[in-house]
Amino acid sequence: MKLLRLFALACIAIIALSFFTHSSSGEKIKELHFSKKERTQPAPENTTEKLFKKAAQAKNLTQQKGYNDNICFLIDMTLPSGQNRFFIYDLKKDTVQSAGLVAHGNCFQYWLEGRKYSNVVGSGCTSLGKYKIGHSYIGKWGYSYKLHGLDSTNNNAFERTVVLHGHSCVSDTEISDEICQSNGCPTVSPNFLLRLKTIINDSKKPVLLWIFE
Repeated sequence: MKLLRLFALACIAIIALSFFTHSSSGEKIKELHFSKKERTQPAPENTTEKLFKKAAQAKNLTQQKGYNDNICFLIDMTLPSGQNRFFIYDLKKDTVQSAGLVAHGNCFQYWLEGRKYSNVVGSGCTSLGKYKIGHSYIGKWGYSYKLHGLDSTNNNAFERTVVLHGHSCVSDTEISDEICQSNGCPTVSPNFLLRLKTIINDSKKPVLLWIFE
């Protein structure tokens, strides 16, 4: 009887040791795999971090050039067109005041896959860079604002008639699909344009618009 008890205890000890060793080994492999993944795939910069960096640069520029240093408009072209990517940025509080959808240029293709940029007259593409928002006018697309390109990548904007305007094809809210495409103009929803209109028209200084990746 005593021998049977000792044998049973020995079996239990062997099973427990085997289970512990297996579990520890499994956890260790999982942990090493996770660490390796972290080292080889650093986390990408998120939209908020990018906006903070762009806003800091925009703040310096507005002060140097005598632009409105309270508010600027930032457009992040890396985001899908169905997501809010036109940001009304409060430079004093370092916060996003509001955001909306904005179309990008189709480069005169039926439908542009991905992104393509150009500063060439007649290209129909979006031009990256900083813009000074100019005078308003009533044109082909209704109430619009002239845009003056400030960089070598967009200095043909005025000649190309790249303007800020609204269009009913742009939704007021985010959607799961892509929205319509323009011929190079940053096109927003009519309601979002009304928000921008209040800011631009009430500003005693030019407002900065920056389209970036």
